[in-house]
Amino acid sequence: MNSTPLWLSSLTLAAAGGWLAATMFAAPATSKEPRFPQLTMAQLDAKQKPLGEQIMKVSSVGIGGPYNPMIRSPVLGQRLFDLFYYLRWETSVPTKLNEFAILIIGRQWRSQVEWFAHAPLAAKAGLSSDIIAELKANKRPSKMAEDETAVYDFVTELTTTKKVSDETYARAKKLFNDQQIVDLTALAGNYVMVAMLLAMAEETVPPDKQEPFRPGEP
Repeated sequence: MNSTPLWLSSLTLAAAGGWLAATMFAAPATSKEPRFPQLTMAQLDAKQKPLGEQIMKVSSVGIGGPYNPMIRSPVLGQRLFDLFYYLRWETSVPTKLNEFAILIIGRQWRSQVEWFAHAPLAAKAGLSSDIIAELKANKRPSKMAEDETAVYDFVTELTTTKKVSDETYARAKKLFNDQQIVDLTALAGNYVMVAMLLAMAEETVPPDKQEPFRPGEP
């Protein structure tokens, strides 16, 4: 398994620390009891702790976000984590396009945590601020490169029409090989599942951070 880049380790560990500190010490935004109270590393049992340690090395939200409910089922959680790891850091899809695809899914679901975690990573990977801003505003980005357009159309068509047209597939095939097309498809499906976990568990951003999508916005 390839080692995580140094800058990513530093970024994610710093963010993880901020997430946990905010979760543990800030007052809750509402009086409603959380469906899955935020776990800390000290609370993990012998089955959960090895997974928690792996998560802390790479996660921008520590063991918050989707990991908070996921770690309750540690066998499933480990298998999902291994899938996440491949789809994030070992995939055949270039990082910028990978993060773009994640943001497309996050925007479709208005997933606060997905957007909060991945918009900075997409920008770091080279996705333009204009594309990120227009996508966040629920608009088709107007100034995409050919490969970005192919990813946007492929992922959007697949997730909204439940199929990929011959024309859209042909444009993707011109730019990407078979492995990349399969990996991109799996990534989209994976982050729909992540959005579902987050929605079910009512996970949100750290209490001291602003949610990306405000009430009343499209």
